[in-house]
Amino acid sequence: MRALPAPLLVITDRHQARQSIEAIAEAVGQGGGRWLMLRDKDMEPSERRGLAVRLAEAARRYGMHLSVSRDVELAAECGASLHLQSAAAVGAARRRLGPTPWIGVSAHSLSEVAAAAAAGADYVTLSPIFLTVSKPGYGPALGVAAIATAARAGIPIVALGGITAGTAGGCLDAGAAGIAVIGEVMRSEDPGHTVRALLGACKAATAA
Repeated sequence: MRALPAPLLVITDRHQARQSIEAIAEAVGQGGGRWLMLRDKDMEPSERRGLAVRLAEAARRYGMHLSVSRDVELAAECGASLHLQSAAAVGAARRRLGPTPWIGVSAHSLSEVAAAAAAGADYVTLSPIFLTVSKPGYGPALGVAAIATAARAGIPIVALGGITAGTAGGCLDAGAAGIAVIGEVMRSEDPGHTVRALLGACKAATAA
């Protein structure tokens, strides 16, 4: 298994964001964040492409790793990694992007984790670990115990859903390779500060 690009993945959602996505990306980079995913799947394609290009520029400035949700051609154009909704799409995406970009898959059950591992995905986001307003349609919460079971599938698990600086350590202790957040950073009045707090919690859990 490859090590994740960073222990913290920040996922965009302009509907929750207090600032522009570009401003939040800058704050994430300044706060030490090194992995950013463009979600916002409902944007008009040309508008989303423009945002992806701007985020790719910010990523280069800060040495961040950029992922794009769903759109394999946009990922290829921006030199980004890719996040998919289904393990079934991994093979075609890998053929298009080659071996270097990260390809992740969203999972909401242990069977979906196993499918992603079998398909050759590099990681899965497992959600929702806790109840969350960002992804209300995926309940009930799986709980931290699900992370330990999922980790036995042999693929890095990125815990997603209601993760805070206070709960990040428990997720990593349970076997998560990293954590992902949406609303915790998007809704923050100070995204850079929030990112630093999350990274501090990751560092503390790793040191322990």
